Amino acid sequence: MTKNEETNIVAAMESAAFADEVLIVDSGSTDRTQELAEKRGAKFVSHPMDESGFAGQRNFALTQTDAEWVFYLDADERITQLGRDVIQDIVAQNSNNVYKVERKNIVFGQLMNYGVHRPDYVARLFPRTAVQWQGRVHEGIKTELPVKKLTDILQHYTYTNWYQYFAKFNRYTSLAAEELAQRDKQISNIGIIAHTLGAFFKSYILKKGFLDGFLGFVMSFMSMAYTLTKYMKLQNIYRLKLDRS
Repeated sequence: MTKNEETNIVAAMESAAFADEVLIVDSGSTDRTQELAEKRGAKFVSHPMDESGFAGQRNFALTQTDAEWVFYLDADERITQLGRDVIQDIVAQNSNNVYKVERKNIVFGQLMNYGVHRPDYVARLFPRTAVQWQGRVHEGIKTELPVKKLTDILQHYTYTNWYQYFAKFNRYTSLAAEELAQRDKQISNIGIIAHTLGAFFKSYILKKGFLDGFLGFVMSFMSMAYTLTKYMKLQNIYRLKLDRS
C-alpha cells in the first residue's frame, strides 16, 4: 500500500523481486510513486482510502490478484535474504497456514531492540482466500487457519526525520480517535491521565525501552504523547457533536 512513497518504493520492490507479481494499491500519490512502480513492472491500482481505513485497503488488494499466496509489504519495509528463501519454501510446500513474520524496526537509523519499537510480529503471508482484514489503524486478520510465526523476515525503516514522524503521528492519532468514536468508546479526564502515564511505563519499564538509550526514552515519551493525543482527539469528536446538536 502506498501514498507518496517515491523515496521508498524502488527499494521495497527490489526486496520483493522474487515474487511472481507485484501489486501496488495506492491511495492518492501525487509524486513519482506510480511512475517508478510501473517502470519496474508493478501492477498499479488507485484506490482512495475510505472509512474502512487500512483494513479496507488490504481487503481491496486481495480482489486485485489471482495469486494463490500473497505477502503484504509496506513501502518502508524490506524483505531480508533469509525472508525471501523462507517465503519461497513455504509457497512451494503450499502449507495451509497463516504466517506472522518478525519485523525489526529501524528508527532514525537505529535498530530498536526494546520498548514500543522492539521487534514485532505482523500477519503478512497466507493463502489469498484465507483471511479478512479488520481495523482502521492497527489492522489485524480474521482467519480459521492455524497461525505460525517466522523470524528475521522484515526490516522496517519506520522514520527518517521528525517532520515525517509528526505527519504520521497526526494522521494515525486522528484515525485511531475516529475508530474509537465509531465504536462508541468514551473516556474521562482521569482515564486519559491513567492511559497516558501507563503508556510510558509500559514502553520504558515493562518493555525495557531504557536499554535502547536516549532514543529509547524519546520514543517511550512519544508513545505517551500519542496516547494523550489520541484520547484528546476522541474527546474533541464528542464535543463537536454536542456543539452541532
